[in-house]
Amino acid sequence: MHSDTISDYLTRIRNAQQAGHRRVDIPASKLKRAMTKILVDKGYINKFIDIEDGKQGVLRLFLKYDAYGQPVIKELKRISKPGLRKYSSNENLPASYNGLGIVILSTSKGVMTDKEARKLNMGGEVLCSVY
Repeated sequence: MHSDTISDYLTRIRNAQQAGHRRVDIPASKLKRAMTKILVDKGYINKFIDIEDGKQGVLRLFLKYDAYGQPVIKELKRISKPGLRKYSSNENLPASYNGLGIVILSTSKGVMTDKEARKLNMGGEVLCSVY
């Protein structure tokens, strides 16, 4: 069985938020670290720290809630899956919720949002949408 580490990452965040947790620990990878940096930069999570565990490491994400205790992230959706990869040229990049959310892509220049990819005229693998 192939494990989809990105689906696992998104699910852990969703589950932690539903349970009202302030933080969630996720096994680290370069890709997940890059995605997490985008979530911090765009204000979807407060911050994250890298925890060394002698193996691949752990990302500890500090989740963000609004004044009413609702998670700032309303929806995390996996788009490209291991069995069905979704690639998009820069002209066809999907917008998340009319530009209110972000789409995270993996491009030849690294992991970035749909807006950054459009600026660089790049397409790539559409990993997930965040709203």
